[in-house]
Formats: sequence, structure tokens, C-alpha cells
Amino acid sequence: MSASATPAIMDYFYSSNETLGAFVTSVYILGYTFGPLAWAPLSELYGRAPIYNLCNVIFLVFSIACAVANNIGALVAFRFFAGVAASCAITISSGTVADLYPVEHRGKAMASMILGPLFGPAVGPVAGGYLAEAKGWRWTFWLVTILAGVACIIGFLFNRETYAYVLLKKRTARLQKETGNTTLRSALDTGRTSQQLFQSAIIRPLRMLCLSPIVFIMSLVMAALYGYLYLLLTTYPRVFGKQYNFSEKSIALVYLGVGAGSVLGLVFTGAISDRLLNYLAKKYNDGKPKPEYRLPTMMFGFVLVPAGLFLYGWSAEEKLHWMAPVVGTAILGGAMMTVFMPGLTYLVDAYTVHAASVSAAATVFRSLLGALLPLAGNAMYDTLGVGWGNSLLGFIGVACVPIPLLFWIYGERLRTSKRLSKVVF
Repeated sequence: MSASATPAIMDYFYSSNETLGAFVTSVYILGYTFGPLAWAPLSELYGRAPIYNLCNVIFLVFSIACAVANNIGALVAFRFFAGVAASCAITISSGTVADLYPVEHRGKAMASMILGPLFGPAVGPVAGGYLAEAKGWRWTFWLVTILAGVACIIGFLFNRETYAYVLLKKRTARLQKETGNTTLRSALDTGRTSQQLFQSAIIRPLRMLCLSPIVFIMSLVMAALYGYLYLLLTTYPRVFGKQYNFSEKSIALVYLGVGAGSVLGLVFTGAISDRLLNYLAKKYNDGKPKPEYRLPTMMFGFVLVPAGLFLYGWSAEEKLHWMAPVVGTAILGGAMMTVFMPGLTYLVDAYTVHAASVSAAATVFRSLLGALLPLAGNAMYDTLGVGWGNSLLGFIGVACVPIPLLFWIYGERLRTSKRLSKVVF
């Protein structure tokens, strides 16, 4: 929401630093780089529900702090810690989906879960732009605070534990107390102490990211797309304000292009993901699903990524009708969904037991680029122009097109490699 309120924030604090203005928005995503490394392993030790509730409270506290910040340094710091807390939801919600849904029905559930994290950045700036102009930039944070308070209440009232390890651990403890038989053990008990489990869990996301080729490469391509999204969010004022002379309100409406494309991509991917998985399972593997059966949808998305970037960049460079670059952003939004959703679902299907950890690994990489790439946006456009700047990103997208095909061919071999599994886990 703060993206379109950035000019008002910078004016209030008497700053004209464009990089700092972009950082006010992207520092929130920098928090997503650090939070998952704690929330994912903690959720696999103590359960999903308590971590959700804890992070809801922390997010509420720092949202209030953002609304009352009296200097830009404090605002940046509070935004960072709000991002650390907010990263919980996108990190362990993949684990919650894996807890609740079998692989045959997981695609639609993942689509519903991903709607917020990817559609929110498209809708938030629209509301933020109008609200900042009508009530001042602080109200963009007060609105988030109000919503966070409601989320806290709903979470404490209705959140229930879903993680099998924790549920069985509690049931075992209850049976030991009721029967007096202290030798009873959970079916998922590995025999390791709590300290050993914590030491293993806390480094698992980084081990998966650094040592698993599947997690590393898939996280990298999703990170690039996420960085593109936040690059667009922070450079819209430059493109549509300076080149098309849009007012701040009108610039806010431009974000709906990405939103509309994201919705279409989400609907398409959610509708086809499970059907395609089950069809391919019946045709090629005696009805047994494989994670690789999520990948064909990604192939389509990777083709659309450079197409959207080229259309957005060159139509804006040549100052064609403003609708042309908006259509380009809509194509990019749809492409992001058709890459991001099957990509994350593929990782969850491949590492179901450690779904939260693999999601954390992907989130760390993704958020790092999402936070840092926008800082280079204005400098890139100054040097290359809008056309060639977006073309550079598009050429990177073209290079990523073969990745789903490579995983289709070699993914199962990598997943089932005992040598790799021993190193990673």
C-alpha cells in the first residue's frame, strides 16, 4: 500500500532521494528474507497455529509503529520488522496446504493461498494512492493496522493446528499421561532430542536452498519474477507520471493491470493444475501423481514473461497509447501466476514433509531479489531507457524458458537421489 504513497512520504520527510523512496517500499520484502528462516523450522517443531498467532501480533505492533514513525529511518526500520512478521503467512501457509490436502487436490488450494501474496501488491497501491491523497500517507498504515487487528482476533479464535508431527506428539503425551505408559511413542518420533531437532530444523531451509539443485533453480527463477513485480511497483510513477503525465490517482489505477492479469493467470492455473496432474498420472504412471506433472503449466508461463516485458517496455518507450503498456503488465501478471503457482506447488509436492522449510527456502531467495532489484530500477532506466531496460529483463526471461523442460526430464532423478537427500536433510 505504501508504494503509491511514497511521493507523499518523501515530501513529508523532505527527501528527494529516489533510491531511498524505493527502499521504503522494498525494505518490507527484505524482511521476508530473514523471517522464513525462523518461522518455518519453528512451525515444524511447535506447530503452525502458535507461529501464525505470534506473527500476527508482531505484525500488528510494527504496523502501528509505521503509522506513528517520526522520521524516515524509523519508518524503514519498522517496515523491515513488519515484513519479518508478515513473512510467516506466505512461508508456512504452503505447509498448512500440504497438511490438509492430498496431492490430487492441492493445486486449487495453493491457488487460493497464493492469491493474497501476489494479487495484494497489485491492489494495495490503488487503495494506498487514493487513501494517501485523501487522508495522508499515515492512513495507509492505519488501515493496514486495522486489518491486522481483525486478523489477530480471527486467528486466535479460529486457528487450529494442522501439522501431523505436532498433533501426534500431543496425542502421545496425552496417552502417556492417561495410561501411565511412558514408553509410548509417536509414529513420527525420530528419537532425537528437542535440541537436536531444533538444530536440524533451523538450518534446513538454507541447506535445501544451497544443496538441492531443484530448490535452488526453482527458487531462483521465481525470485527473478518476484523482483520484476516489485521493480514495476516502484517505477510506475516514473513511467506513467513522467512519460504519460498521469496524476498520482491515475498512476494508482495502473496497478490494476497487473492485478487483472494475476487473477486471470490464477484462475487458469487453479482450474488446470489438478486436472492436468491427474490426467498425466493416469496416462503415464498408473494413476500415481508425480510432482513433475505440475510443470507443463510453467512452460506456458515462461513464454509469456518476456512477451509482457517487451510489450510494456517498448510501448512505453515509444509513448504509444497508455493502454499498451498496461496490457503488457497484465500479461506479465498472468505469466507470474502461471510460473509461480505451479513452481511452488511442485516444491511442496516434492518435499511434502518439509513443505514449510522448502517454502522458506524459496521465500528467502525470492524476497531478496524483490527487495534489491527495485533499487536498481531507476538507474537501469536512466542508462538503458524503458525499452531496453525491460528488454534486458525479457532476455533473462527467455533464458529461463527451458527450465521446466529440464526438470521434466531430470527432476525425478534429482528428487530421488539418496546421495543428494542425505546431504540436504
